[in-house]
Amino acid sequence: MNLEQHTTPETIQRIYQHYKDKRKNEHRPHLGGSQIGNECSRALWYQFRWAWTPNFDGRILRLFETGDREEERIVRNLRDIGIKVWDRDPETGKQVRFEECGGHFALSLDGVGEGFPESGQPHTLEFKTMATKKFKALKSKGLQDVHPVYWAQCQVGMHLSGMKRCAFIVVCKETDEIYMERVKLDEAEAIKLIAKAESIIFSDNPPERLSEDMTDWRCKFCPYWAICHGCKIPEAHCRTCAHATPERDGTWSCAKGHDFGNVCEDHLFIPQIMPKGWEVLDARMGWVEYHDEDGEVIRNFKNSEELHKSRMKTETP
Repeated sequence: MNLEQHTTPETIQRIYQHYKDKRKNEHRPHLGGSQIGNECSRALWYQFRWAWTPNFDGRILRLFETGDREEERIVRNLRDIGIKVWDRDPETGKQVRFEECGGHFALSLDGVGEGFPESGQPHTLEFKTMATKKFKALKSKGLQDVHPVYWAQCQVGMHLSGMKRCAFIVVCKETDEIYMERVKLDEAEAIKLIAKAESIIFSDNPPERLSEDMTDWRCKFCPYWAICHGCKIPEAHCRTCAHATPERDGTWSCAKGHDFGNVCEDHLFIPQIMPKGWEVLDARMGWVEYHDEDGEVIRNFKNSEELHKSRMKTETP
């Protein structure tokens, strides 16, 4: 049998491309509570400052959609056994959302549940899917040990909502087995996480690197690796500009007086996010001059977008 007669690679490619075409590569306007448990504050700062746009392929985007559909299924499962679930804010029709730092930091819950057999008190709800290996580890060791980022997400959600428990529910991708852990609120840790978010958001410069070793396993799969360790220049956005400041009321201001959101010719990269091997030679009002890793003198003056495009190196460790 000729398998080529029964497979259509072009068809699959078009399906994947459709997912890419319909997805707008938009950044979150806020730092997300789902990521605040990331041990690398620098990566979170890059994310908040829109230093790079993640480019997911169609297969991954379809996988994200599968996760969203599983959330709907879990909500239905809970309601089928008599648990009250609120998965939408009645005023907005969207997920229940909480904000801090004027809205620069935000977290949306998968829902709120009440009437669990284990306890009548209300729980925040977080739903995930996991591969078998991670799922087995979760059952054996618990959420905080196996996935501290998810545990931190639960803590922030409980703290901001005023609830004391989170029902963290996971479905194994391969077996469809369901695991639930009733996570307890750690108030002190939640407060630390909020303070961490505030520190990242209102910092003019990126925090220290998690490691100075570009081959460190904690760094090499990070989407910001090439910026952090020196191969790429960040994207030219208002948020990567030295003239931009996040304000306490949730807005942004521009020292040049421009409307925030549209990159202008006055854009000037924050020097600390330029490639690792670059050294500042001189800086005046409106421009900064660098020595790059090859000894070339490069001036950032009304040319940020051109600099970004001209240095699109893609080396990986």
